[in-house]
Amino acid sequence: MNLPLFIAMRMQKMGHYKSSVSGRIIKIAIITIAVSMGMILISVSSGKGLQLEIKKKTTAFNGHLQIVPFENNQSEISISPIIDSIEIKKKLIKRPEVIHLHSTATKASIIKNQDQFEGVFYKGVDIDYKWEYLKSFLDEGRFPNISDVVSNEIIISQEISDRLKVKLGDHIEAFFYQNINQNYPNVRKFKVVGFFSTGFSEIDKSFIIGDIKNIKSINKWKENHVGNYEVFLSDIRDIDKIGNVIYNDLPSNLNVVGLYEKYQDIFQWISLFDFNIFIIFFIMIIVGVVNTSSAILILILERSKMIGLLKSIGSNNFFIQKIFIWNGISMLGYGLFWGNLIGLIFYFTQYFFKWIKLDPEIYYTDYVPVYLDLKDLIFFNLLFLTISGILLFLPSVIIGRISPAKVLRFN
Repeated sequence: MNLPLFIAMRMQKMGHYKSSVSGRIIKIAIITIAVSMGMILISVSSGKGLQLEIKKKTTAFNGHLQIVPFENNQSEISISPIIDSIEIKKKLIKRPEVIHLHSTATKASIIKNQDQFEGVFYKGVDIDYKWEYLKSFLDEGRFPNISDVVSNEIIISQEISDRLKVKLGDHIEAFFYQNINQNYPNVRKFKVVGFFSTGFSEIDKSFIIGDIKNIKSINKWKENHVGNYEVFLSDIRDIDKIGNVIYNDLPSNLNVVGLYEKYQDIFQWISLFDFNIFIIFFIMIIVGVVNTSSAILILILERSKMIGLLKSIGSNNFFIQKIFIWNGISMLGYGLFWGNLIGLIFYFTQYFFKWIKLDPEIYYTDYVPVYLDLKDLIFFNLLFLTISGILLFLPSVIIGRISPAKVLRFN
């Protein structure tokens, strides 16, 4: 039987223990631990959630990697075409890390509805385009039907729709210039069949999506010409490694642009979230440990006579230390339970009800996305408990300085 644990449990069940000064301090320590752990889980779930949401949106519209001609590296517009090579596609899709790829092309355009004009990028997609990646962003309507015949159907963002006062099923005109010397633009008439909304302003303000054959026709490209390939990987962490491998296998006129490179500023910004989470964890664990240590210290001073008695019957310092350390672990256990409850309540209510809103112009989403897996939950609980448990030895050092002769002296 673990005697120090037994004595610690008996101390906690005594009425005097609960009503004493140390009992009230212990309650405050438990509340502090609960708030600290709750804040850690809230910061982790919201920080990781925002990172994943931004990655999801940028990936859905761009892929993890883009294979482009060197002339197009820094441009959203497909300036020069590449040959849609079956050999390159087969070589790429054979890689276990690659789950899908498709060809696209982009061209600048001005769209018009009645007397309203808007400058946009027309993104042309082919039959092999996976609309499933955009399914979660579709607000109303459907995706365009892309087949062997040229389609005049497009989807536009809800933001562009509001500015142009476009309704589902309306027809809008689009004006394209093949080059700067062209006197009159190429005009196409499109039918709006769907609205999407990502909360990502760079996409919502700028892109409409339709058939790539319209771009091929305007640019006078051949049938086997495309603007680029968008490559989707099974794991976003493989972007740099797989990008370098693919680049070495490509012809000399093609380059690989990774998602992190294309949106460098955004990903540098969201990488700071990890540092913020670390700072919050560090501050919260300091607060929790200080309060727990203070409670243990007060408990030791209040129980000095009991310590003197145990020493007088032969108990060593380490044995007595373990009694108070078990008390500290008990506090941590109660605090972590309520802290996890606070964190999980926030997680599930935010996940289902999205009650905390954000400015999409700044955060690229209109609500706080949350993500928390079981590994994160276990890791941060064990880390909090381990660090706090180790530091609980510090206040118990004072036990060695307590003299039985002094504390057992009659008043």
